[in-house]
Amino acid sequence: MDTDGEQVPVRLSYRITTADVAQALRARDARVPAGRRKRLLLIVFGVLLLAFGGLASMGGGSLTRPLSVLGGGVLLLVLTFFGPQLTARAFAGLLAKTGETTAVIDGAGLCVSTADTQSRINWAAQPMYTETADTFVTLSVAKRAVAMTILPKRGAEDPADVDRLRALLDRNLQKL
Repeated sequence: MDTDGEQVPVRLSYRITTADVAQALRARDARVPAGRRKRLLLIVFGVLLLAFGGLASMGGGSLTRPLSVLGGGVLLLVLTFFGPQLTARAFAGLLAKTGETTAVIDGAGLCVSTADTQSRINWAAQPMYTETADTFVTLSVAKRAVAMTILPKRGAEDPADVDRLRALLDRNLQKL
């Protein structure tokens, strides 16, 4: 805050990486109810498919069906644990085209700009946030979709800006 009690904006400049996206997706899935349900369902169905495939392979007959069931179970379990990385890799081309991003965070919300776009996100649109080792992630939890904004800590010009950003987010958003 400055001497008048106003919140001084925090400015970040960065390039979003696939590692940032994967970390944000993991954090979102761990903290948002829909993400936790999805993870639980993938694990349950993966384990069930493995169990049914194992039981079927013990019986007589062709191994084609049991092997495909086992393969499906393994695939679901792999997606459970590596899904965020795979999703992030799918965005690699788009991230490369986006280039340098600038985010200005102030008392009203976030303004995120790239060479081609500018978005203003007020606090009500993404009323929650979580912090990872390398990022802050603001989140909405609409029933049908979860929007998020990734703010890498490395984008801060001064290490003190990371603490100022955390304080600004704490004042305006619910921490998950």
